[in-house]
Amino acid sequence: MSDIINPDRRRFIGAAAGGIALAQLGLAGPAQADSFRGKATVAALKAGEHTSFGPLKQIDAGLLNVGYAETGPADGPVVILLHGWPYDIYSYADVAPALAQAGYRVIIPYLRGYGTTRFLSKDTVRSGQPVAVSADIIALMDALKIEKATLAGYDWGARTANIIAALWPERCKAMVSVSGYLIGSQEAGKMPLPPKAELQWWYQFYFATERGREGYAKYRHDFAKLIWQIASPKWAFDDATFDRSAQAFDNPDHVDIVIHNYRWRMDLAKGEAKYDAFEQKLATFPVITVPTITMEGDANGAPHPEPSAYARKFSGKYEHRTITGGIGHNLPQEAPQAFTQAVIDVSAG
Repeated sequence: MSDIINPDRRRFIGAAAGGIALAQLGLAGPAQADSFRGKATVAALKAGEHTSFGPLKQIDAGLLNVGYAETGPADGPVVILLHGWPYDIYSYADVAPALAQAGYRVIIPYLRGYGTTRFLSKDTVRSGQPVAVSADIIALMDALKIEKATLAGYDWGARTANIIAALWPERCKAMVSVSGYLIGSQEAGKMPLPPKAELQWWYQFYFATERGREGYAKYRHDFAKLIWQIASPKWAFDDATFDRSAQAFDNPDHVDIVIHNYRWRMDLAKGEAKYDAFEQKLATFPVITVPTITMEGDANGAPHPEPSAYARKFSGKYEHRTITGGIGHNLPQEAPQAFTQAVIDVSAG
């Protein structure tokens, strides 16, 4: 089965940009040996078995009217599942009902610039700054009167969870983070990497140009499908699966958010001054103290760091799991059983 958990595997094929950057910043260290084993075992899940969430909900939260799916008992422990780019909430179509069946209240929001999430004011800066995206989730928790939740995500979603765990640890019970520690800074983003590592970020350089902005606006669906294929080279997703998620990219703010996010990372776009104090703290690459399971697929074609490069950035109970069987970047959708098990383990551990 593709969901086999192999926590001892520590090496990945090729050099990853994130891992090299962490090593250059002196953050690499030995993996910790804590384990979350011995928890309830998730029943077998078939990837792609579920294709809908039912009616979505909308709520005003901070700067946004957030569209989100919700399932599970209203009084259950809360899990917030965070998607990445260029993906959407359907990455969790199989994970969410399994967690609900296990007794969790599950919230799956569209991030700013995706799906049915909209800005409340036309005058709000269409920023993709990672800390702004993270502040959106805190505002959503406030609006839903959720004091504390287990956060789980991949790609932008993992970065968002990392930032919340670092800046607002009192709101984060535990975390599942695909590809590990993803907190960055503009200064680190300017650091040149070896050529093979830079090549993996080709789209970031493309987005730095106006041609890239126009190209993404015109061909965003084709662009997203290409990223899916590169990032998960062994995932045989069908057109229906992709088209279901691609609808989320028709959001009127999607292009602005995506382009600003990648330009901000390279210090080619300004952030918002109100987040400067947060950025100063994040630039120190703070240690995350909440219980954490990091995960990686054995066939992830997207840039990602080696587990050994970030292990010491987690000071609480910690475990890394590598998922075998040709699992790519969109781990929760490709390996829902392993992802669900990690959420249950870390939240109970």
